[in-house]
Amino acid sequence: MATDVEVPALGESITEGTLAQWLKKPGEAVAADEPIASLETDKVSVEVPSPVAGVLTEQLAQEGDNVAVGAVIARIDQNATAGAVPATTSAPAQAAAAATTNPPGAGETPALREDAEVALASPDGPPLDASITTLSPAVRRAVLEYHVDPTSIRGTGKDGRLTKDDVLAAAQGKSQPGAPAQAGVQAPEAKIAAPETKAPPPGPRPSPGDRREERVKMSRLRQTIAKRLKDAQNTAAMLTTFNDVDMSAVIDARGRYKDLFEKKHGIRLGFMGFFVKACALAAKDVPSVNASLEGDEIVYHDYLDVSVAVSAPKGLVVPVVRNADRMSFAEVEKSIAEYGKKAKEGTLTVDEMSGGTFTISNGGVFGSLLSTPIINPPQSAVLGMHRIEERPVVKDGQIVARPMMYLALSYDHRIIDGREAVTFLVRVKEAIEDPTRLLIDL
Repeated sequence: MATDVEVPALGESITEGTLAQWLKKPGEAVAADEPIASLETDKVSVEVPSPVAGVLTEQLAQEGDNVAVGAVIARIDQNATAGAVPATTSAPAQAAAAATTNPPGAGETPALREDAEVALASPDGPPLDASITTLSPAVRRAVLEYHVDPTSIRGTGKDGRLTKDDVLAAAQGKSQPGAPAQAGVQAPEAKIAAPETKAPPPGPRPSPGDRREERVKMSRLRQTIAKRLKDAQNTAAMLTTFNDVDMSAVIDARGRYKDLFEKKHGIRLGFMGFFVKACALAAKDVPSVNASLEGDEIVYHDYLDVSVAVSAPKGLVVPVVRNADRMSFAEVEKSIAEYGKKAKEGTLTVDEMSGGTFTISNGGVFGSLLSTPIINPPQSAVLGMHRIEERPVVKDGQIVARPMMYLALSYDHRIIDGREAVTFLVRVKEAIEDPTRLLIDL
């Protein structure tokens, strides 16, 4: 009995996704709720679980395909035996099965046969197995271009899969003088003093000085980021105001209490907690910074949902710390740490990144000295933090070195006046330079 695997609901307003990767191959056993594929949406990556335990018998979509919510992408047979692939399996699945159960050329479709013949035509290497058709497009193209045997290369990708870098490294080693012969290629006999010179095969050959280009389709997440940021530039009347802040007081507070804080709460005391609380305090004096524009109406919020910009492997994401104005330092730090971990693992949900009334972006962790951050619509402002470095400043008539940080507030001038933006940034500066204000709400 075969059970269809459908694309699950991906979140509000998301109707389709891109099949990023198959996590299971045809013929492999799967457990109930075990992920068999990974989908990429406009906002997050989502794993597709198997609804039942059984054997994956069919893959009805290929990596890179756009699939709609509710579409059937695979079938699970609850009665099949692991390793068995039925005759009805899709073309990509048939190629994978043929590579492990049949000799090259056996049971291939005409399209796959054509690809295999291209590989078999390599004049200076061993015959290539038809399993080349199961490689990713970029890796497959590199294998055919540089005439290397994929079965003789050790993959460094996930689950031992080949990457393009693996193929290029193998091709470079093959082209270097004195490199060992590929498996299956007989070396010339030592008694032959001058073997016949063989013309190199046509096509580019890799070398340390080669100039290469690679075209990679933008991920859905990157396309969405690009569209939203460009829309923000085209729609909002953006302006950025700057200030600098002496971080001495915060650094001193962290130095004194970080061990006790971590012991009690199980989380490190960072800088972000101070800035979130400082922004919450400043937003009480300047509520327009925490507002949004909807049509011809300004929506003011009596809560602060902070979107914290986090760098993920596939692009920038902004999970939301909700009701940050009512949270303690420990709750803020725990939320941010948890979101950072999820961002790296690609497990953030759509709900965790929806909403937000104000954004904080910390480019300082990457060494940024100064920037003009872009507003995250429909929000009206974003605070940019930067790296801390000692700079000479004048204190009480003396030139002294202080750990300084530049702050940048980009805001929508349609609803926030310059006076309000500057006032907000000054309030944040005052709270950071004198953290006692955060305790007495001043």
